[in-house]
Amino acid sequence: MSFFGGNKNRQPSRSKRSPTPTSGSLSRNNSQTRGDASPTEDGTVSRPLYLCSPFADAALVKGNFKTIVMLPKYVDIMEWVAVNMYDFYTYLNEFYGVISERCTQQTCPTMSAGNNLNYLWTTPDRKQVTLSAPNYIDSVMSSIQTLLDDENVFPSKSGQQFTPTFPATVKHVYRQLLRVFAHIYHAHYPEILHLRSEPHFNSLFAHFLAFGWKYEILDAKDIKGEPGAPVGVGLLWERWKNTGILEA
Repeated sequence: MSFFGGNKNRQPSRSKRSPTPTSGSLSRNNSQTRGDASPTEDGTVSRPLYLCSPFADAALVKGNFKTIVMLPKYVDIMEWVAVNMYDFYTYLNEFYGVISERCTQQTCPTMSAGNNLNYLWTTPDRKQVTLSAPNYIDSVMSSIQTLLDDENVFPSKSGQQFTPTFPATVKHVYRQLLRVFAHIYHAHYPEILHLRSEPHFNSLFAHFLAFGWKYEILDAKDIKGEPGAPVGVGLLWERWKNTGILEA
């Protein structure tokens, strides 16, 4: 099912959003490769913890996420997408807040999401620049919060309509959130394990992927990456599809 089919009137109102710092603007960015694979002493590349059992299979939800992401009866699809995007942003922001003290200019000088993958930030004048992960993520979260607070983009009053550009805006937001997920898995999964939060984080990410795939917000190339610069969590996506957690 896709919601890329025209404007819809919203129905139930959403609850008031909690305030967070707002600044910046949402920009699309591209990837850049670098040779930073982490080989072991025998020359092989070590397998990331998030792909190892039992961590990869830890979850709060048992079974397939298909039912969770289905459009409820009598609910407008635009409103359903808007509410879920707000929830994904909120929960991911809370997770990042817990581990943010370990994501610094020194530990994460680039926005990495794989052994050969860095994301570049695109400035308002369309220049691509390298940002440290904390600066990149702060720019992402601030820009998304600005959009969520904009009544012209995410209307929160009964009777207001979503603009024709809303689906494209949602795809941009989704892509940026995916990159934050990818960085946390790649660079900070040990912290997630230390907090014993892997079932919660895995379930949030699986829900996020299932929702994006269901409503055609997730672009397969964004989760898989390029042949020479694969996204690390792309293998987790494939694993969950193979085990039936996500739809193939």
